[in-house]
Amino acid sequence: MSSLTKFHGLENLKNATGQELEIALQELMGGIKALDQEALAGMQSRVDAKIKPLGSLGVLEDIAQQLAGIFGTTHPKINKKAVLLMAGDHGVVVEGVSAAPQEITKQMFYSYLNGGAGINVLARNAGADVISTDIGIATPLDAPELMAYRVKNGTDNMAKGPAMTRQEAMLAILTGARIAANAIDSGVNLLATGEVGIGNTTPSAALISVFTGHSVEDVTGRGTGLKDDALINKQTVIKCAIEINQCNPDAPIDTLAKIGGLEIAALVGAILEASYQHVPIILDGIISSAAAITAAKLAPLSTSYMIASHSSEELGQHLALHQLGLKPRLDFHMRLGEGTGAALMFPMVEAALKIADEMATFEQAAVTTGDF
Repeated sequence: MSSLTKFHGLENLKNATGQELEIALQELMGGIKALDQEALAGMQSRVDAKIKPLGSLGVLEDIAQQLAGIFGTTHPKINKKAVLLMAGDHGVVVEGVSAAPQEITKQMFYSYLNGGAGINVLARNAGADVISTDIGIATPLDAPELMAYRVKNGTDNMAKGPAMTRQEAMLAILTGARIAANAIDSGVNLLATGEVGIGNTTPSAALISVFTGHSVEDVTGRGTGLKDDALINKQTVIKCAIEINQCNPDAPIDTLAKIGGLEIAALVGAILEASYQHVPIILDGIISSAAAITAAKLAPLSTSYMIASHSSEELGQHLALHQLGLKPRLDFHMRLGEGTGAALMFPMVEAALKIADEMATFEQAAVTTGDF
């Protein structure tokens, strides 16, 4: 049955009750399975037979093995690629946590749709689509159909109370999962995470602080370019939000609802759905990492389906990835977001499979083997 026919037991996602959303989310999380170890080992044998010292292609070999385990075959193929770019606004921007005005979220969203933004350029370079979705922009868009997936007109100010209700958070998660499912149904089998939302490094840092146990100072960066005094204010606002909402790291949905973002929740859902459908998903920067660590709290096995991309300039990303057991693979000193770092990883993933498929073996090349 296509995921478009019935989605995790839901007939109508938008009109689902809180209980129905809970049941659907439990079904999604519970359906995520471990990687196929036999296929993974088979890929390792394939790569080990190539004309090179064992392990000499490093991360490329790791990725090839991971893909085999994800797809459940020693000969995985990438068919289509897409960046899932989720958009959402944040009520906490009224606290002065961003150097950029909130209206930029909406303006940039149109740029993604028109194909002129950084992510569009890098995705085209990699032969990937960009699927841009409004999950929670604060103001109306020109065409009503662009708001079909909108859960709410931006989050509430998390420094004064919960950013959203539990039901809104679950709806945003499952909306992101639905968007991922739609892409997979269309033939995409390599996904990447992207986002836009002025102020979204603030909820991301808050989530990472709660879920890793690291201090707010350790995980909070300058976002769009905050000066020193504004950075201190941002840290103070995050501490206030965590305290006033009494966040519990062992209650990930509630924590996401209290101090998260709508686009972050949608990325959580996209990661979970990709894992559920045995599709790899490339993480971008700090916002994607906040979503990833939340997804891992909900379904630990989802970590196996994640591929890290670049080393963000935002502090919290490294601590989130460390807790996930992942390492950034590219170091380009980037902090744009949008999925730009993740898009740069598409060719690396494809290169890993080309090594497995196209590189000669010792036997084929008549190269002498040795203990190396």
